[in-house]
Amino acid sequence: MFTGIIESIGSIRALTPKGGDVRVYVETGKLDLSDVKLGDSIAVNGVCLTAVELPGNGFAADVSRETLDCTAMNDLKSGSPVNLEKALTPTTRLGGHLVSGHVDGVGEVVSRTDNARAVEFRIRAPKELAKYIAHKGSITVDGTSLTVNAVDGAEFLLTIIPHTLSETIMASYKPGRRVNLEVDLLARYLERLLLGDKAAEPTSGSTITESFLAQNGYLKS
Repeated sequence: MFTGIIESIGSIRALTPKGGDVRVYVETGKLDLSDVKLGDSIAVNGVCLTAVELPGNGFAADVSRETLDCTAMNDLKSGSPVNLEKALTPTTRLGGHLVSGHVDGVGEVVSRTDNARAVEFRIRAPKELAKYIAHKGSITVDGTSLTVNAVDGAEFLLTIIPHTLSETIMASYKPGRRVNLEVDLLARYLERLLLGDKAAEPTSGSTITESFLAQNGYLKS
């Protein structure tokens, strides 16, 4: 688990094909690796990876085909800056929100607009994730815990303060960039709980619809 509070901006040193998937080597910058052991988890742009090598100035991790297919990690190349966060511990200050490091989908930066000293980003999420994104709710973008300031269909607005811009890779975002998205865990669990006994029935997708909510007393007529 993670908090979405980025601890360091690192960079990709190499991406090496290995047996059908990829081994990534990450230089970790100011990230303190003194307490990191082989097998520990580190989030790279919001993707939970397992350290399999610790050469001293960073770590290596294996990236499966599943991860490459479901995230924006295919867009990375040698020299790409990345957000880094070590897994939380029982004494970690929870400054963001609970983040699993399991990316739900890949979004796209639609626009970037200056707003005083802040920058506003409009991001388009995959349609299937839109129902989990709420005004003033939490969302993780490339591993960064952020607050949604507005929602319009599958698009949402973020206002990023100067500190966040300087401590994450968001300063480099431009329209067209693909970003890893993880929705709030609570929204996913709430959807499952609302299904009740129907959660045990096979389904090809979510059965939470407006009519389902009305039939089960969640909506007032």
